[in-house]
Amino acid sequence: MGTKIEWTDETWNPVTGCVKVSPGCKHCYAETFAERFRGTVSPGGRLHPFFPGFDPTLRPERLSQPTRWRAPRRVFVNSMSDLFGAFVPDEYLARVFEAMRETPQHTYQVLTKRADRLQSWTEAQPWLSSARHIWLGVSVEDKSFGLPRIDGLRASTAAVRFLSVEPLLESLGPLDLREIDWVIVGGESGPGARPLDRRWVREIRDQCVTAGVAFFFKQWGGVRKHRTGRILDGRTWDEFPVQCTTV
Repeated sequence: MGTKIEWTDETWNPVTGCVKVSPGCKHCYAETFAERFRGTVSPGGRLHPFFPGFDPTLRPERLSQPTRWRAPRRVFVNSMSDLFGAFVPDEYLARVFEAMRETPQHTYQVLTKRADRLQSWTEAQPWLSSARHIWLGVSVEDKSFGLPRIDGLRASTAAVRFLSVEPLLESLGPLDLREIDWVIVGGESGPGARPLDRRWVREIRDQCVTAGVAFFFKQWGGVRKHRTGRILDGRTWDEFPVQCTTV
């Protein structure tokens, strides 16, 4: 399987589809991909996995997938959805986390824009505070929608916390990086990609260096991201918060 996402080895989608909540969702790559296959049926009559397009859909048949991966790997959970969306029942959310709990050989990266639910749900899961193979993160695209999520993440029960600052849409100014272990930064890519200012990236990088927080620069983005690359001031930034075995 595998993935082209630079900071992970694998994607796992026990839920697909989502609902937009903030400016960072405007050009959602997952929605664009899923909607290409809405209503698609194979010549043999088999429904495409994204037959429902980007409508939120639970995928319980995928809960056991991690047990079949022989090599330990970093796993981005729900690259095609948001695990803490209101469309995911508490009971199903618990099943997803139990699947992660039972496969500690992998490192799971859970990213959400629903910081309020992340905080409230994890508060009732004290075991997460010692589960260093489960990393919890929030998306931070701007000041008004993104920055408040950091406080929700900080208040959550998590052993490892991270920020995905992608797409970075403006200068974020001073960041409170207390109890944050990792920061990913990236520009938007694809048609209609909004611009990324180098000063915004350096501003975050420098704060991470000062605070001793691992920094990962994913991409400059743009309409043709393969041309703009991911070099920042003469080098790549590929730091991770803790050691983990990958494929």
